[in-house]
Amino acid sequence: MIDRVELTLKGGDGGNGVVSFRREKFVPRGGPDGGDGGDGADVIIIASRSVRTLKELGRRRIYRADNGKHGMGSDKAGRAGKALELKVPVGTQITIIGEDEAEEPLGDLTGEGRSVVAARGGMGGWGNARFTTSVHRAPRIAQRGQEGQERLVRLDLKLLADVGLVGLPNAGKSTLLAAMSAARPRVGAYPFTTLEASLGVVDVGWQRFVAADIPGLIEGAHEGAGLGLDFLRHIERTRLLVHLIDGGNPDPWADMQAINRELSEYGQGLEGRQQIIAINKVDIVEVAERRDELEALFRKGEIEPVFISAASGEGVEGLASSLASRLEEMDEAEAALNAAEVEQEAPLPVVRPAGRPGSVVIHREDRSYRVEGERAVAFAEMMPLETDEGRAEFWRRFGRWGVTGALKRAGAKRGDRIVLGCVELELEA
Repeated sequence: MIDRVELTLKGGDGGNGVVSFRREKFVPRGGPDGGDGGDGADVIIIASRSVRTLKELGRRRIYRADNGKHGMGSDKAGRAGKALELKVPVGTQITIIGEDEAEEPLGDLTGEGRSVVAARGGMGGWGNARFTTSVHRAPRIAQRGQEGQERLVRLDLKLLADVGLVGLPNAGKSTLLAAMSAARPRVGAYPFTTLEASLGVVDVGWQRFVAADIPGLIEGAHEGAGLGLDFLRHIERTRLLVHLIDGGNPDPWADMQAINRELSEYGQGLEGRQQIIAINKVDIVEVAERRDELEALFRKGEIEPVFISAASGEGVEGLASSLASRLEEMDEAEAALNAAEVEQEAPLPVVRPAGRPGSVVIHREDRSYRVEGERAVAFAEMMPLETDEGRAEFWRRFGRWGVTGALKRAGAKRGDRIVLGCVELELEA
């Protein structure tokens, strides 16, 4: 199972606006009619139960959304790009990988249909009809389309299961999952037969729960030994653990402690996760003969073990019933806790936006002033500042929006260098 991939996602570029004028018979001075470019498409990641692994997405490393179409004359706007939807399994986490390998969580898709915009498409550029004013009747400028956002993201699949089966290699976890459910994981009489996590649905009367067979853990798993980190993250979202122990091993108590140490070192709440200790392979004569000894050993540690044989089915039905009962108790406790929290819940705070879409922040740097603000930066990058008319329109808009005034209040003077994203120009106002 492919459960981790890194992808480069590129939102679609916006289409360019166009410079156009009406050319009709008997209309000697037709006005500007250049249409806007279409918006570039977003890259959207959506959770779907129809997808089981990240294998298909991992076949490619770069995904690009559609670009917007360019505007046309007669006030015709370009068509917007169609969003690119990437389907991932439920339980997928998305992390943005930034510069210097800095990581930023973007989303956790824990339910069917949940989605996140992973790379935004660029805005379409304005056509020259947008720049018409009462005094400027024939503008000959149009905007370029904005470039789409490009991001490197990592997708991590963490299985969603009620019960996780953990233990040393060859403890019988895959056999137990096959005995409790209709799942058919690979089974073999040697360690590390299971190299990927498997899910199975277990029915107990009217109850149903999902169990996950987690590949065998070894000492040092929390540091990555034996692909331990790849396996451990699948246990994070399980509500209850079945700690399966091979009753034929020389020291089952030491086996249990070794796995618990790895869970504790890994953290993420696993050290306190509820467990049912199940001693397997009681169908083997040697294990059956030492059953009383093993029971006394674990009871001495205040643990009441369950004895089963995943191969013959002995005790498996009782274990499944115990798991269903424990999960039901957990559901009731969680429901009661949620009800108490609702009663004591304080009024929701009023969330106010950090700033208007057109607001800016100005930083004084060495010999320059950097302007930060989504609307202002996008406008600067899209305008044809290489032309006199484009620069004049740019500063006229900035004056109307209050950006020029903010720059002057920050100490900027005519001729000072102004930086907006990838654009640098001199203050002309």
